[in-house]
Amino acid sequence: MTSSSASEPAPTPDTSRLGPLRRMTARGRDETHRVATPLELFFDLCFVVAIAQAGAELMHSMAGGHAGEGILNYVMIFFAIWWAWMNFTWFASAYDNDDVLFRVVTLVQIAGVLVLAAGVSRAFEDHVFLAVWLGYVIMRLALITEWLRVARSAGGAERTMALRYAVGVLLCQVGWLGLLVLPESGRAWVFLVMAPLEMCVPLYAEKDFVTSWHAHHISERFGLFTIIVLGESISAATVAVKTGVDEHDALGHLLPIAVGGLLIVFAAWWIYFAVPIHGFLRSNRQSFLWGYGHYLIFSSAAAIGAGLEVAVEEAVGKAHISTLAASATVTLPAALYFLMVWLLHARHFKVGTAQQVVLPTAVLLMILCTFLGEWAVLVAGIAATLAVAVGVVLSARTSTPEKRETAGAA
Repeated sequence: MTSSSASEPAPTPDTSRLGPLRRMTARGRDETHRVATPLELFFDLCFVVAIAQAGAELMHSMAGGHAGEGILNYVMIFFAIWWAWMNFTWFASAYDNDDVLFRVVTLVQIAGVLVLAAGVSRAFEDHVFLAVWLGYVIMRLALITEWLRVARSAGGAERTMALRYAVGVLLCQVGWLGLLVLPESGRAWVFLVMAPLEMCVPLYAEKDFVTSWHAHHISERFGLFTIIVLGESISAATVAVKTGVDEHDALGHLLPIAVGGLLIVFAAWWIYFAVPIHGFLRSNRQSFLWGYGHYLIFSSAAAIGAGLEVAVEEAVGKAHISTLAASATVTLPAALYFLMVWLLHARHFKVGTAQQVVLPTAVLLMILCTFLGEWAVLVAGIAATLAVAVGVVLSARTSTPEKRETAGAA
């Protein structure tokens, strides 16, 4: 990625009003106190509705013994949710002028994800993707509108960049029609072709002009969404445990799952926020790889909650799968989450081999915990907690007095 246009701070937003509108000009990367807005927080909260639906359907598929089909549907639907969220997040970081039209278009995108969420059940159960596709259309057309506003306000390379985004998003949306017109056997191929093409749009659009996204703002937005997704996992698992206790009086069987799941989620939060990542996001090459990698972080974090529900269902005899399979629905997504956080975050702040191997070792241990029967989730939670504790101790020993505030790095 070239970054010639990013070497100088972008101009501050033009606040001159055109009636209720403002020109869609770039915000500066050097803005101080750049934080998530109430609209962005509302946007995230509404997106979690779709994530909760996808997680619930994944749970039903796995508990019913249809793991392969359920995972495929989950991967496809979660991509639509994540990609629409991420595109808005990066756009808003560079061009949020908070005028009336920006707010209205953002609310339209929220409406789109709610339409998508309404279609998740039919996509999983009947393989009908019409509502999912329609919700995605609404979100993407709203984003195209925003990019055309940028093109109208900009000139030169910036205008070309905005038009590339608008055209690229539109062409990809046409490609997703394959989910509706092709036979069921071809839909996985549509995803395998269109998902990489979608991710190539930003790479192509910004090859000559880099948008002025704000590193601290971006890292905060991704962090807040991680918190929301982890919170959804806790909520789903809590409801499952409550139901199991109320209907089956199985507290003794469910307590290890509840404690282990809570330890996993607590450790997942800890390792993500152990170190500030915004200082690492200095160029599009670093930031795009980091942002794209969050597809696996977000999807695995949500899958942990679905897995805990499956483990509860199996413990009370309602799931049509083995204890080994039920354990894997928790330990494997947890291991993937820890591995991806290490790859994207933690390894950049490690000093020495001892610190570097803590999280990879924890990942291996969590995978091995799959074979521990009814104790698998609890022992996996203990392994995750030990990884955090060892990371804290090692970091404290190697940190200088000036860096002691980051001694919590796992």
